[in-house]
Amino acid sequence: MKLIDKYIIKKFLGTFFYAIALIIFIVIIFDISEKIDDFITGKAPLTAIIFDYYFNFIPYFINLFSPLFTFIAVVFFTSKMAADTEIVAILASGVSFRRLLFPYFLSATFLAVLSFFLINFVIPKANEKRFVFEDAYLRTHLKFNENNIHRQIGPGIFVYMSGYNNTDDVGYKFSLDKIENHQLTYRIMAESIRWDSIKSTWHLQNYAIRTFDGMKESFRNGNYLDTALAIQADDFGKKNVEIETLNYFELNKFIEDEKFKGKEDVVYSELEKHKRLVLPFETFVLTMIAVALASRKVRGGIGAHIGFGLLISFSYLLFMQISNTFATNAGMSPMLAVWLPTIIYFLLGIVLLKIAPK
Repeated sequence: MKLIDKYIIKKFLGTFFYAIALIIFIVIIFDISEKIDDFITGKAPLTAIIFDYYFNFIPYFINLFSPLFTFIAVVFFTSKMAADTEIVAILASGVSFRRLLFPYFLSATFLAVLSFFLINFVIPKANEKRFVFEDAYLRTHLKFNENNIHRQIGPGIFVYMSGYNNTDDVGYKFSLDKIENHQLTYRIMAESIRWDSIKSTWHLQNYAIRTFDGMKESFRNGNYLDTALAIQADDFGKKNVEIETLNYFELNKFIEDEKFKGKEDVVYSELEKHKRLVLPFETFVLTMIAVALASRKVRGGIGAHIGFGLLISFSYLLFMQISNTFATNAGMSPMLAVWLPTIIYFLLGIVLLKIAPK
């Protein structure tokens, strides 16, 4: 590693962490001003606000905007180097443009590894503490609005409810089917099903049970029946944010379980999984584009570089959001929805590097 490498790495990481620290300070000030009434109303202790909320909010925010601030940092200090003719001097001294990229990608590698570790292992635990604080002092009770609920709770065992009220833990028009060798062997139906939190069982009202044995059928009914099922009330009131409290391995297991149950909204979990994988790679892509743009000395200087760079970065974020919408509403593959914008802008970065002045 040469002196120029250390110089660029120092500029890269120094600008990045300075920009992140500055924006975090501003965001915290605005967040406090917005939530101060909620803190007072919820009677949140000062120590909980600082250590349970904001200390766990900072890693989440850093990682969320890490690629964007990587881009801004590279554009800022590289365009300044170009304006001061430092880039020209480095290339004129015999250093190739490809060699010049080495400290940039070394710094990007460090940030990408840090981002991967944070988003997959550190931030989920921080989110867990933050969500506990929000549930205790900020949030109101979340209502479960899903209708026509279908779940697979075991091999060949399927449950259905027309609706579920997680405020009272009551489901309506409940049925459970057991299928063996492609034949229906058991069915239980009830007008309503209520969760008993003390006994950890389900209470069925106005139930009917049908058992099939070949051509024979038995039937019995009643007013009340307590039974245990492989589902709990919490399965119908979970917030989508809870997937953000799972580390990478727990998230994979969660997705497998959701697919087994036949849940239709598993696409949100798959999007979260692929976002965690693509986010570190975005650091490399935006670094490539930033270096290619900012290394050219242009009229307008740093302002022109930053303006054009922000246009590209925000177009990338917009493309990512549109792609995610296609995954959730149009049946697009979650993996393709997350990776497609990054692949396209990666190719754009390669083109920009090829035409960059050398």
